Amino acid sequence: MIPPALDIIGLRTEFRVGGAWHPAVRDVSLRLQPDEVLALVGESGCGKSVTALSVMGLVRPPAGRVAAGRILLDGQDLAALPERDLERLRGDRLAMIFQEPMTSLNPLMTVGDQVAEALRIHRGLSRRAALDRTRALFEEVKIPSAAQRLRDHPHQFSGGMRQRVMIAMALACDPAVLLADEPTTALDVTIQAQVLGLLADLRARHGMAVLFITHNLGVVAQIADRVAVMYAGEIVEQGPVAEIFARPLHPYTRALLAALPRLDTPDQALAAIPGRVPPLDAMPPGCRFAPRCPLTRQGCEGEQSLTEAAPDHAARCHVVTGGFAHA
Repeated sequence: MIPPALDIIGLRTEFRVGGAWHPAVRDVSLRLQPDEVLALVGESGCGKSVTALSVMGLVRPPAGRVAAGRILLDGQDLAALPERDLERLRGDRLAMIFQEPMTSLNPLMTVGDQVAEALRIHRGLSRRAALDRTRALFEEVKIPSAAQRLRDHPHQFSGGMRQRVMIAMALACDPAVLLADEPTTALDVTIQAQVLGLLADLRARHGMAVLFITHNLGVVAQIADRVAVMYAGEIVEQGPVAEIFARPLHPYTRALLAALPRLDTPDQALAAIPGRVPPLDAMPPGCRFAPRCPLTRQGCEGEQSLTEAAPDHAARCHVVTGGFAHA
C-alpha cells in the first residue's frame, strides 16, 4: 500500500479557559493519501482551523497545547518535533493557505519578496533566482502581468488576486501536503469558482494531498474525494463524498445537508439547526450534538464512538449505527 501523505492519530488539542484546560479537538484521527482531497466540514467553532493549526505546529503554550496524539508526515511525528525542526518543514513539505489573505500577507513587503522568501529559506536560491521562480508561480496561478505585479504590495490586489498570491506562496516549494483553511470564504461566487478550478488543476499537476477546510457543502461536492464532518471538536462522520451526500448517517450531517439551498427546488424552505455549538467549557456529556438533535434518545448521554456502518463510512452515533438509520 502507498503510505499516507499525512496521518493524524488521536489528536487532542486543548486551550486554557478559566484556569483549566478544555479540549477544542478531541480524539481526531484523519488519514490523507497522496493526490487526494479530504474535506473537513462543520460550522464555525467546531475545531476545523484548530486541527490545521495543530498540524502546522502553531498551537503553543501558554494559551493552547497539543495534549495527545500523533501527526505523522514522512514518518516524522510533528507533534514531538522542536520548533526549529518544524520551521524547516513549514512552507516546504507542509504548507497552508490561511482563511483571510489580507491578514496573512505582510503589508510592508512586496508580494514578490514574500513568495520568494520561502524559496530563499528552503531552497537556498539567490534573490534573483527566487523572484524568477516567483514570476513563474504567478503565471501558474494565473495572475495577469506577473512580472510587473511582483513589485506590488498586498493592498494593490483584489481579494481574489491576494488569494492567488497565497496559493503561489503555498506551492512555492512543491509541498507534499497542503492545508487550505476556507480559502474561498471571502470571495464572490465567480472568483470562488476560479480559485477552486485553479486548486484542482494544481493538485492534479503537483500530486499534492489536500486537507480542504470549509463550511460550504457545495464546495465539498465540487472538489473533495472524501469528507470528514466535525462537530464540537470531534469527527462525527467520515466517508467518500458521493456516499456522504447520497446516504448521510449522522443527524448533524443530515442537518447540514438539509440547510443547503437547492436550485431544483424553488419553493424550498431553508432548514436551520436549532441552538449553537457549545463553548469549550460547557460541553454536554456523551454525544455533543444531543442538545440540538431531533433523534435524541436513551443512550445519547453516554460516550459515543466512531463506528463503521458501511465500508469506509463511519458515524459517531449509536442511533444510526444501531440499525435506526431511517428513524
